[in-house]
Amino acid sequence: MKAEKFVPLEGFDVKDGETMTARSKEFFEMMKNRRTVREYSDKPVPREVIENAILTAGRAPSGANKQPWHFAAISSDEVKAALREAAEEEEREFYGGRASDEWLKDLEPFGTDANKPFIETAPWLIAVFRETYGLDSETGERSTNYYVHESVGIACGFLLAALHNAGLATLTHTPSPMGFLSKICGRPNNEKPIMLIVAGYPEEGVQVPNIDKKSLEEISTWI
Repeated sequence: MKAEKFVPLEGFDVKDGETMTARSKEFFEMMKNRRTVREYSDKPVPREVIENAILTAGRAPSGANKQPWHFAAISSDEVKAALREAAEEEEREFYGGRASDEWLKDLEPFGTDANKPFIETAPWLIAVFRETYGLDSETGERSTNYYVHESVGIACGFLLAALHNAGLATLTHTPSPMGFLSKICGRPNNEKPIMLIVAGYPEEGVQVPNIDKKSLEEISTWI
């Protein structure tokens, strides 16, 4: 039987203004406490938590519903060690001359350097890849993906929110270049790495940079 082209919208619960306001405020209060964490406990995190977060990311909208993303979830100590070695090699070049003076100055408040122990300490790493074009697994035929950067960016936002909602600390690590992620994770040529998300429990007593976010007035215009 041929599937219907359109189906009724299900699972959308229409709420009154008061309920929506309360829920939006509750979600904001939760998300405003999300901070980038660089020191992690090695306490295990159930795989199902990561699976549910990735499934949430997979519900993000995408151009023509092509879903041009792939998430490599990594818990192997051997793989994490290889990733750390490769990442720190790139980072030493970054801090040792590749980055501009202005860039390095902007990073000073965060206390970052080429050492990335969190890659090995945290229980989970999620390497995010963007699929530049589709590739049929049987025929090898290419297909076009649309709005790839936008689609994957939205999916990453969903993923970070889902991980934070579950009670995990996160870090977005973007070494440049990051081709080593493709090699170590065994991803095909039509996929390009865009970030490595670190997820786990924060180390007890961890401190984070004393920074703030822009106000509503600074980030929005009401017309």
